[in-house]
Amino acid sequence: MARMVAVEVVEVAEQLRDGYDVVVVGGGAAGLSGALMLARVRRSVVVIDAGAPRNAPAAGVHGLLGRDGIRPAELLKRGRAEVHRYGGQVVAGEVATAARDTQGFTVALADGGSVRARRLLVATGLVDQLPDVPCVRERWGRDVVHCPYCHGWEVRDQAIGVLASGPMSVHQALLFRQLSDDITYFSHTMPPTDEQAEQLAARGVRVVDGAVASLEIVEDRLVGVRLGDGTVVDREALAVAPRMVARAGFLADLGLQPTEHPSGLGEHIPADPTGQTQAAGVWVAGNVTDLAAQVGAAAAAAAAAAAQINADLVAEETRRAVTASQDPLLAESQARPS
Repeated sequence: MARMVAVEVVEVAEQLRDGYDVVVVGGGAAGLSGALMLARVRRSVVVIDAGAPRNAPAAGVHGLLGRDGIRPAELLKRGRAEVHRYGGQVVAGEVATAARDTQGFTVALADGGSVRARRLLVATGLVDQLPDVPCVRERWGRDVVHCPYCHGWEVRDQAIGVLASGPMSVHQALLFRQLSDDITYFSHTMPPTDEQAEQLAARGVRVVDGAVASLEIVEDRLVGVRLGDGTVVDREALAVAPRMVARAGFLADLGLQPTEHPSGLGEHIPADPTGQTQAAGVWVAGNVTDLAAQVGAAAAAAAAAAAQINADLVAEETRRAVTASQDPLLAESQARPS
């Protein structure tokens, strides 16, 4: 059994300092990974965590090398401990707004507190907007899943349904076909095109027309999908493609708003390959910008963004040092104790 590491999440009102080199918004795998990288190069960093991880309903995190199957809460607990080990902070709180000031940013919290930052790393993830079908939300992350790489092994060889709810649903059905010979595609609100129907038929995927009314649950497990006409199709698992929307409303005052992702899967905050946004001093990482990123990819992207943030701060500090060295009065004022 993995050793449980006790981690104290400090109270916002009592523990937040006035300013930090970097405020990380979001305490999932991405946010903690970015904070760890920054703390290890001796940057003052705080993670503000609203405590609502997207993968909370899942039994385990999969595809994460060296930690495959670890419970999401345990992974975050270990991550917080690692950030704390290097002097970083993790506080409980929800960011309401972020605004630019003369020295960086002021981050306002929902409880009325605030904190200043020279740079921002946003790793708030996304919200899964699920189809309005009874029991889908309740079974989410259990026997209602979305990703063959995250959950496919756990439902292999089962009778799997695919609820057509987005532009990638046919693709999703073909991916799950790799994991089971028994796949049923429920057209629901998005019947396949003629070309897509040909693809599904060629792969032995059964297509069922008509709207889905609800899921059939017996003894806390999925046993079937009920259509609008009352017909029940036996299924043991259901794949659903949610619409994914970045959690980023608090960035509006900085001119950053979620925009439609090119894939059609939802809305994200655009950024360059390093995670830098159009707003100077603001980086994003993880699902808030890359809707399809798994835990490992999100954490890696945040670590890379953190390195870019540190390099940006070093460049700024070097420019100031050069200016000070050329101005004896400025250098003397900076040398005096504050």
